[in-house]
Amino acid sequence: MNNVVTVKNLEKSYHTKKAINGVDFVVHKGEILGLLGPNGAGKSTIINILTTILSSDKGEITILGHDLKKDAKFIKQEIGIVPQDLAIYEEISAEKNVHFFASLYKLKGEQLENHVKAALELVGLYDRKDEKPKSFSGGMKRRLNIACAIAHEPQLIIMDEPTVGIDPQSRNHILQSIKILKKRGATVIYSTHYMEEVEEICDWIIIMDNGKIIAQGTKEELKQKVNDEITYSFCVDNLNKLSTKEFYLIDGVTKVKISQNIVEVTIENSKDNINEIISVITLKGCKIESLNSKKASLETVFLELTGRNLRD
Repeated sequence: MNNVVTVKNLEKSYHTKKAINGVDFVVHKGEILGLLGPNGAGKSTIINILTTILSSDKGEITILGHDLKKDAKFIKQEIGIVPQDLAIYEEISAEKNVHFFASLYKLKGEQLENHVKAALELVGLYDRKDEKPKSFSGGMKRRLNIACAIAHEPQLIIMDEPTVGIDPQSRNHILQSIKILKKRGATVIYSTHYMEEVEEICDWIIIMDNGKIIAQGTKEELKQKVNDEITYSFCVDNLNKLSTKEFYLIDGVTKVKISQNIVEVTIENSKDNINEIISVITLKGCKIESLNSKKASLETVFLELTGRNLRD
């Protein structure tokens, strides 16, 4: 079975607001799907529907070959959920936390003990198994949260912003753990606001806004959506001699920004006009002190597609 999750024409409304509007996507076996979008885009609603917390108004969802509405009980046993809000007990040990959640999935005896140990080892907490989470750092609690969700070795793992508000070391450990889970055959749906995480671990990326999928593909495919641009950043003296209009006369230039002593010129990557840009600067009697360049990042794609205005 290649398709682990299939979503067709999914819709969900809250009163008069359509939170999900005709969403279709597929998650293949062994794939890490990144779910991106600004606040209110519909990511959490989709996750809540997939995890049976919410019911949809319309649409079809198949998970592991089973209809979500008809076989919700089976599906719950086969998935692991890492919620954004911590779901651990502060007053019992880390090991007892994982033990409790794993036991909900009918694991018993030696098998249960082995699974608990493996989950704690994966997240780097086995040596702290006897300690209570109330003494843990935020990153350690997040890692324990993951251990509780994956101890029963689910085929599908759904993670809702699992690294929010933690230190870089814990974030890196979590990302490495997810890669290991993928190698073991798990399929992951990963919702986050951190573009660099999606770039590092995800095979397929969906960008949502206003309840719809506005773009999807590999990171390379998505970057093509901003015309495969490259931005040149010049550190220049005598900047007052330059104006943006001169750069826009160059073929392929899409954006120009001049501020303080920096000139940023964005150009289609297919247009090799760097020499013309330099000429505009030097012919005005300006001296170039340094030059840097950068290609479009996933963050650039995200902002271009969803806008740069603040969201509540």
